[in-house]
Amino acid sequence: MKLSFDLLSTQAPANRVAVEFRQCIVAGWAGRDQAAIEHHIEELAALGVPRPSAVPLYYRIAANQLSQDDAPQVVGPHSSGEAEVFVFPVDGRLLVSLASDHTDRKLESVSVALSKQICVKPVAREAWLFDEIATHWDSLILRSWIEEGGRRVLYQEGALSSLRHPLELIDGCFGPADMPAGAGMTCGTMAAIGGIRPSASFEMELFDPILDRSIRHAYRTDTLPEVA
Repeated sequence: MKLSFDLLSTQAPANRVAVEFRQCIVAGWAGRDQAAIEHHIEELAALGVPRPSAVPLYYRIAANQLSQDDAPQVVGPHSSGEAEVFVFPVDGRLLVSLASDHTDRKLESVSVALSKQICVKPVAREAWLFDEIATHWDSLILRSWIEEGGRRVLYQEGALSSLRHPLELIDGCFGPADMPAGAGMTCGTMAAIGGIRPSASFEMELFDPILDRSIRHAYRTDTLPEVA
């Protein structure tokens, strides 16, 4: 799956990079705080989702599920987004963007892996160089909003200090071989404010308070009928 990004740098003019993704990994249960992980596990358990077999857990997703479309299609009204940092290598450099681990919550109670695989993973169109934010990584803020009752409602918010460092996740998944070209990984998410719930509208942001810049992406799902 080929995606394109505007690479925004503090050292050079923006330039366009195209990446052919051959594999996608969703790093689940990726919090640093065990209590916060347990909270998220219980949050999902309330929806009937079984506990993970390991923490963190690396879900393999078909690369063709990555999309920069503003209107991804889903089956039925039971899915919802999760804002996550998205990292991938290009020409020996690690790039950072933003993605939504959009998940079918009804299917999640049967199989977490399948519930993730069945949904497209919306990806932002901008990226940063990891090297430019590495020294203040923990201060970056991840946020998302949904639409409820015609209002824009804050759904997730927190500093990346609450999540495992991406280099730790990369090492846990790929070991000393490092992340190969053509791979992309989402790096965990924040608990939902008010609990996990579906919404056709999802907006997300990765905010850098040190360099005062953001990566943003929004999408609205096109819901297909769920027929038997």
